[in-house]
Amino acid sequence: MTDQIPTAQLLNRLRMRQVALILAIGEHGTLRKAAADLGMTQPAATKMIQELESALGQRLFERVGRGQKLTAAGNSVLGHFRGMRGSVETMTRELSELRQGSAGRLSVGTIMAPSPTLLTHAVIALKGAFPLLSIDITMDTSDRLLDLLREGTLDVAIGRIRDEHRQDYAFSPLANEALAVVVGMQHPLAGQRKVAFSNLLDYPWILQPVGSPMREVLDQEFRMLQVAPPRGLIETASILTTTDLIDKTDMVAVMPASIAMTYAQHRLVHVLPCRIQHKMEAFGSISFKARPISEAAAFFLSAIHAGGDAIK
Repeated sequence: MTDQIPTAQLLNRLRMRQVALILAIGEHGTLRKAAADLGMTQPAATKMIQELESALGQRLFERVGRGQKLTAAGNSVLGHFRGMRGSVETMTRELSELRQGSAGRLSVGTIMAPSPTLLTHAVIALKGAFPLLSIDITMDTSDRLLDLLREGTLDVAIGRIRDEHRQDYAFSPLANEALAVVVGMQHPLAGQRKVAFSNLLDYPWILQPVGSPMREVLDQEFRMLQVAPPRGLIETASILTTTDLIDKTDMVAVMPASIAMTYAQHRLVHVLPCRIQHKMEAFGSISFKARPISEAAAFFLSAIHAGGDAIK
């Protein structure tokens, strides 16, 4: 037996003004500032929250000193309301595109690895099926892509996902990703036939930001060697910035092997014969479960998985 509130009943009692208020509290941090932002009095905002708590059967705020903070239930509601806002933003964007006579827009987020192979082939196939479709492609780290998916900025993404996020996102694996250590063509180690990982620590490094899966793999490698990560790191997810820096300095960087080999063919980087022992988890397609995907998004996902099957 369950005490879950029937969805139809909750929808009848839920008001968009309540959603807007909770979102504003999440942005401003206090009820007073949120109420002012929405042009409401604080007593009216308090009453609205009490009505929402009654509808949900949960306390959303608890008093701390003179203020209030979100409870665990309140944080959960805030997260779902952010997802709702993302769905509304996606809907208004699609309606605007249709009103302007466009065939719509698809926003795709991706990590670096699929870019030169899977992503390119999938986008070409998508444009063949939807010639007038506008496509936005954002490259970022997996953790950031998940945030953009939830917010509705992205329709689908290609990246990695941790177990704690799987309840909110649909994930389908595509491939594993090997890593390569790269330097500039004139780097002192560029002519070596074999390079130990420990020898790289004498040089400045460029790494992806803390929290990204690739950075976690490198941090594991440093811990295995019982050394601290290099001091004075440059942290960036930008492949363009990375390649430009290693071209002009003796810096060392790590990037997906698929990217590194493509750049090496054009003599933009040199791939060092250095093995990274720790492996990255498989990347795959990701969509937000609470938001339906468009026909174009479904076609894109089908195309990118067809490409993934072809290279396995």
